[in-house]
Amino acid sequence: MDLIGLHLREGLRGYGCPVCRGLDKFERGVIENILYEGVNDPSLRRKFRESLGLCPYHAWKLFEVAHSNPLYGGLGVATIYEDMLRTYISTLEENSTFHEGECYLCSLLEEKERILVESFAERLEELLDEYENSSAVLCRRHYSMIAELIEDPHLKERLRTVQIKKLEKLHGLITSFIEKFDYRSEERPSDEEIRAVRGTVEALKGLPLPLKPRGKKRGVIGFVWRRDRT
Repeated sequence: MDLIGLHLREGLRGYGCPVCRGLDKFERGVIENILYEGVNDPSLRRKFRESLGLCPYHAWKLFEVAHSNPLYGGLGVATIYEDMLRTYISTLEENSTFHEGECYLCSLLEEKERILVESFAERLEELLDEYENSSAVLCRRHYSMIAELIEDPHLKERLRTVQIKKLEKLHGLITSFIEKFDYRSEERPSDEEIRAVRGTVEALKGLPLPLKPRGKKRGVIGFVWRRDRT
């Protein structure tokens, strides 16, 4: 299996949606790289100015990551946003309108999602047995995106069967969790049942990432990349 396949296989060893987890890890890595060595990069600063300091989600994510690690602290964020504030003040002084472009990090995340989804679909035959036997559960969004890319009807049906089996297991665990709060129950919820509450939310909604709704022209999710290449 190639390097991308190995990364996907590694994602199956965890809990929750492997695509969401891969995106979350990628997003944090990019932000940490910006804070560590990209604060004074002129080309990166220009990309930040296009959206006046990223979208609200990523602006606060940058702030959060910076303040969660003493290695970064507040200097990097202060340096970037001093420039953004100066840019905004200039537009007001010139009585001009700032046309806010797309967030640089959202664009990177969109492309990364495309790569992960396509890669998972292309390697599904190699990964399906491992996925079936893992604790991972594709979220509704990424299951749908992967399924739409699979042309082999037998393979698509196998994936659907595995997904139903995983969701039914989750349903059994979360139901058991609820039942153990009955006053007649003498058992406490197990760790697996407790984890199933978060797992159910993630299976339905994925991780809280700034991914655009499917069907929108701008965004990861409308399969914008699946254009006719002929």
